[in-house]
Amino acid sequence: MHPRALIAEDEPILAAVLAASLGRLWPELEIAGTAPNGIAAVEQALVLRPDILFFDIKMPGQSGLEAAEELAERWDEAAPFPHVVFVTAYDAYAVQAFEQAAADYVLKPVNDARLARTVERLRMLCARRAADGGLAGLVGQLQALLPPASAPGRLTTIRAAVGSLVRMIPVGEVVFFQALDKYVNVATADSEALIRLPLKELLPQLDPACFQQVSRSTVVNLHCVAHAGRDTAGKMVLGLRNRPEKLRVSPVYAQQFRQM
Repeated sequence: MHPRALIAEDEPILAAVLAASLGRLWPELEIAGTAPNGIAAVEQALVLRPDILFFDIKMPGQSGLEAAEELAERWDEAAPFPHVVFVTAYDAYAVQAFEQAAADYVLKPVNDARLARTVERLRMLCARRAADGGLAGLVGQLQALLPPASAPGRLTTIRAAVGSLVRMIPVGEVVFFQALDKYVNVATADSEALIRLPLKELLPQLDPACFQQVSRSTVVNLHCVAHAGRDTAGKMVLGLRNRPEKLRVSPVYAQQFRQM
């Protein structure tokens, strides 16, 4: 069977150019669909089950990285995860970093010579799927290459709402943070409270030696993790020392806990 690909690109002209270039360089590749943003790409990928994903990194609503992470969380682990190629407009310095990280990418505007190298790499990966480094490694490499934002100071205290009161919670007492619609739930050993700070803005302010993201919506205090195991569906979960919840770990972050 011929391999199938899904293209996620918010600029229709660029999506068409990429599809046309792939048609010239890899006639056997079927473009199963195109999506205008990351949210639509996740839903289409779950239905189409393509072999390859071409995800633009910067898209409105949900970036390519965020879409890949969500897809990994919702993907049937029994099925091979698609090979991911991120589309980027980074400059030459970033391109060199991508090369050193051995991650697949397509630089805007699409260059046939560079795309041809990606096609050859994908041909080999499709021929022997076990050789793929996996989504976790690819996402981790690319996140490390993104231009760093100005580093905020470390939080020591969380100001959180509990009813009509504002509670001051020492960060070390937090067992986990969990995004809930417009709020983030702050769970301690004996209580819960809400904050409005988005999880992606909160995470850089936490000590990475103590707090680890385990899914798109959850960050856990590693000192409060008692054990890692599998639930009845075969998904990795974390047991906590002082809370009854079992926190599900996304495949993107599972590698961090496999040695526990």
